[in-house]
Amino acid sequence: MRVRLEEVARAASVSPKTVSRVLNDEANVSEETRKRVRAAMEELDYRPHPSARSLAGNRSFVVAMLYDNNDNPASTYLAEIQDGVLEACDAHRYSMMVRPLRMRGDDFIRRLDALISDHHPDGVVLTPPITDYAPLLKRLRERNVPYASVSPQSDTSIGVRMDEQAAARAIVEHLLGLGHRRIAHVLGIADHGASRWRLAGYREAMAAAGVPEDPALVVQGAFTFGSGVTAARELFALKQRPTAVFAANDDMATGVMWAAGEYGLKVPQDLSVCGFDDTPLARQLWPALTTVQQPSREMGRIAAQQLLNLLRGRGTGELVQMPFSLQIRGSTARVS
Repeated sequence: MRVRLEEVARAASVSPKTVSRVLNDEANVSEETRKRVRAAMEELDYRPHPSARSLAGNRSFVVAMLYDNNDNPASTYLAEIQDGVLEACDAHRYSMMVRPLRMRGDDFIRRLDALISDHHPDGVVLTPPITDYAPLLKRLRERNVPYASVSPQSDTSIGVRMDEQAAARAIVEHLLGLGHRRIAHVLGIADHGASRWRLAGYREAMAAAGVPEDPALVVQGAFTFGSGVTAARELFALKQRPTAVFAANDDMATGVMWAAGEYGLKVPQDLSVCGFDDTPLARQLWPALTTVQQPSREMGRIAAQQLLNLLRGRGTGELVQMPFSLQIRGSTARVS
């Protein structure tokens, strides 16, 4: 038989109202009492009925993670962010839903309104590039739906980000330190904040080293494996091909390495390649990919945690700055 809330209250020596407050994450419960109630729930295997919990607190206890399904929906980057958001939600007994929104679609706002009306999420976590999409942010504010952002360009958001420009500069400096001067860059999606930050870091490093920019070495990609292949073919067709390529993410860097094999180029003997994000794929390639480690899962967790802090009355939420590190592996070497 289903364990009742009153049984948990007796086991924890508190009132049923206190158990309800713990379930609803209300702030006016001491940490000692909260731990005692949770221990009783665990011992009795108590599972609150979701609909009853929602009615009691006038909340859905649902967090929605939104992403642009034009932006490489199979991306391991998005999958890792999703895992992090889920971890934070699980820790506070919130449910998580994941929904794609086509940013370039004519029905964007209609679909957003339908999601809010149908599912009543308490808040949403936004991922790039919709993180900075002004019509979306405006509508969320109009509907009084709190949100947290992963890698927002605005300093006024709550959520989490990393200094991607400094990280991109650091990895290009690594290539410069190996003697490379003809360093190409494969761009990400044009309206993506990460694309702009990573291009700016590339340009900063090249300028600081006194290397004039060659427009032919900066080619458009789309954060996908296929766009990395296409960009690499364009670069390899140049009369003077690059000796190194910095792709704006690991998926495109993988595409560059694949195309290098197609052209008979050995990595890293003939071509050094590096990416960005340090997805699991970067460690599964041979040679393993030199890349920037962006802690995507942890960033998803922190963004969701900041949102939950706001929803649970534990502060107003913050914009947390995450550190980066370079992962130097076998795909880069001294210029031959």
